[in-house]
Amino acid sequence: MAAPIAYSLIATDLDGTLLRGDDTLSDRSLAALARVADAGAQHLVVTGRPAPRVRPLLDDLGTTGLAVCGQGAQVYDAGADRLLWSITLDRELAETALGKIEAEVGQVYAAVDQDGVDGLTLIEPGYLMPHPTLPAVRVDRRDDLWGEPISKVLLRHPHLSDDELAATARSVVGSLATVTMSGPGTVELQPCGITKATGLALAAEHLGLRPADTLAFGDMPNDIPMFDWAAHGVAMANAHPELKAVADEVTLSNEDDGIAVVLERLLGGAAQYGPLTLSIEP
Repeated sequence: MAAPIAYSLIATDLDGTLLRGDDTLSDRSLAALARVADAGAQHLVVTGRPAPRVRPLLDDLGTTGLAVCGQGAQVYDAGADRLLWSITLDRELAETALGKIEAEVGQVYAAVDQDGVDGLTLIEPGYLMPHPTLPAVRVDRRDDLWGEPISKVLLRHPHLSDDELAATARSVVGSLATVTMSGPGTVELQPCGITKATGLALAAEHLGLRPADTLAFGDMPNDIPMFDWAAHGVAMANAHPELKAVADEVTLSNEDDGIAVVLERLLGGAAQYGPLTLSIEP
């Protein structure tokens, strides 16, 4: 076994963080995560993607343990292909929240992630998937989105930026839902009070680990609660300014194997790869 790593739990976002822009994992990242496992640490995916959209990536990683999905609304057991914990967004509250947002900004286009290990992603007319490689089912009208329990609602506006849409949504939604921004074209409504930190805390407790044991990586404002919970938060070079502002450290981009760079440094094997991390003041 390799020398122990400073952290027992490595929590990584996927899109814009561990994954490259084409949804692939680099050999260098895979090798670094394998070394982490050899050193006795756990790797935990913490993502906004729902469990069904994460399962193929977990297979690529060889993960048979836990993953936090749906912005913290799901704790998924990959080995058993079941949800250990999940919470749904009340569909009436979701409709009310959408109405409040549209009263302020005009028409938005919506999609939903259904709950469950086989839940579908449904998109209404006009909604464009931010990740065109992810499967989705187009429905004829908005009412068709609410047929089954959902874990979250995804929103897009034809003109407003993600920051503008998220700010307006937060100002009018109140306690109806939690508003997050998790990537380009991805403003979301999830159950009130649920964040990545919620799911991460549950998964860590299941593993017998604590915030002090945790190193977290991310790139978007939805990762802020995870950084607040973990002992050390590392933002990618491509991260949103809001996340960089609260990060303990900034590494290279997802395209430049920023996660691997940090893990190699911690494992004592980074010299052969050149520059380490770009640091910032906490």
